[in-house]
Amino acid sequence: METKLVMVLRDDLPAGLAVNAAAVLALSLGDALTEWLGSDGKDADGNVHPGLNTHPVPVLTASGGTLRELHDAVPEEVRVVGFTEVARRAREYGEYLRILAETPAAEIDYVGLVVFGPKAPVTKLTRRLALMR
Repeated sequence: METKLVMVLRDDLPAGLAVNAAAVLALSLGDALTEWLGSDGKDADGNVHPGLNTHPVPVLTASGGTLRELHDAVPEEVRVVGFTEVARRAREYGEYLRILAETPAAEIDYVGLVVFGPKAPVTKLTRRLALMR
């Protein structure tokens, strides 16, 4: 595999917030990764099951500070999507965009990131992080 996708969630998130962050990040990157979906499958009774992602998606954890460092260190050839505290707290998308526009980059706290790109730089960025348990 020439590309790699890694999800990194803040290590102090309660389970419900971690699952929510993972879902938001997956949906946010998913449209760009349609080529990663496998073909539909059928079970023994002929029921069709839509294609799933064919690649591993390790879910790692990191402190909030490490998430910021990771976000800021991503090279140009790697795509990163961040889920922020601004987004997590907003009750509708317009509110998120309004508050985000008023928030300096240095004050943005990340809840999670999804990192996708060539395998070597993604591995270099994430290899020291712990697997979520």
